[in-house]
Amino acid sequence: MTVATEARRPATVRLGLRENLAQFAVLVAVNAAVGGMIGQERTVLPLLADQVFAVGAFTASLTFIGAFGITKALANLVAGSLSDRYGRKPVLIAGWLIGLPIPLLLMWAPAWGWVVAANVLLGVNQGLTWSTTVVMKIDLVGPQRRGLAMGLNEAAGYGALATTALVTGWLAAEHGLRPAPFWLGLAFAAVGLGLSATLVRETRHHADLESAIHAPTRDDGGEPISGRQIFLHTSIREKALSAASQAGLVNNLNDGLAWGLYPLLFATSGLDIPHIGVLVALYPAVWGVGQTVTGWLSDHWGRKWLITAGMLLQSVGIGLVAAADTFSMWAIAAVLMGAGTALVYPTLLAVIGDVAQPAWRARAVGVYRLWRDLGYAVGALVAGVTADMFGLRPAIWVVAVITAASGVVVATRMYETHRRGASA
Repeated sequence: MTVATEARRPATVRLGLRENLAQFAVLVAVNAAVGGMIGQERTVLPLLADQVFAVGAFTASLTFIGAFGITKALANLVAGSLSDRYGRKPVLIAGWLIGLPIPLLLMWAPAWGWVVAANVLLGVNQGLTWSTTVVMKIDLVGPQRRGLAMGLNEAAGYGALATTALVTGWLAAEHGLRPAPFWLGLAFAAVGLGLSATLVRETRHHADLESAIHAPTRDDGGEPISGRQIFLHTSIREKALSAASQAGLVNNLNDGLAWGLYPLLFATSGLDIPHIGVLVALYPAVWGVGQTVTGWLSDHWGRKWLITAGMLLQSVGIGLVAAADTFSMWAIAAVLMGAGTALVYPTLLAVIGDVAQPAWRARAVGVYRLWRDLGYAVGALVAGVTADMFGLRPAIWVVAVITAASGVVVATRMYETHRRGASA
């Protein structure tokens, strides 16, 4: 830590959830708005592709998810570097400015290409805003409550996503697929930008403080580490980081499947829009609420086996979706998928926070989220091509097998990263 850095850091900076509760709560509210931006699409957009734009092939209809995943993945990578260089708050505000036109494009898009373009912007919006709120919460709480912090962060985002998916399903049934459901998205963008500009404070000073008191580990030896080294370290070389990156990719492959193909499966099986909206919302609702518990558990039980169990549970839920043909069985499958994802999602982020050093943590989070959100694009490609060749249900079975294999990789490659769990 240099003298200049010490001079820039305010004397009142402290680490901890309780010590930074007010600012943490503001960031939770911001991330709820981030989740609502995705939620506006979850029920309605696959039905728009089928019923309004008549996009026939599954691969073509999932282009909006592929465009979203690729741009979000790249935005995650850029967000980490920018937030280390210029600070967290400017990146957060930039993400919201990019998000403002998205609901308007979805309301009035004259062709499917406009919807894909809106999802390119949505990917940038989500990459900049969600990545930055993650990093800011990790900055604030320090190492002891990292799992709980990530659980609360992800619960806010996916709880809002689930609620919005449910409400937009009702709005679409009552008022049509457009424009009514997307007014919610415009409200979320306005609230997120307003909170970020007025109430959010910069948190990079907290990372500086943690760097000053953090003992170097065998992984970095205290030496500076380049962006290329961080990328390779997180993607391939470091066992826990690379295992987390592949699990994150497969997890979002699953989410892309649920986003793009589940509504079409339910619709072709005879369910109406309100029932589809319930099923689409149930999965992220269980996911969101569950994270408030699973993040806390990972701080007490450790990370590795929660992630392994979560991936295997997701696999069971996905297989049940493929095998079932009734609303009640699909609801059980959605609960299983949500519970499995709740075990995995905040815990993977906590693993990155455990292993990455404070000086390069934001960039490591960006690399992890690059791989994780590429799962949307991979899922759109794998599920779309398989569905076009063999049908919806075989495509879902393929993803169930991939998810189980990912759980095995975590069980065999990842070591326990939480200090309390490791010492036990």
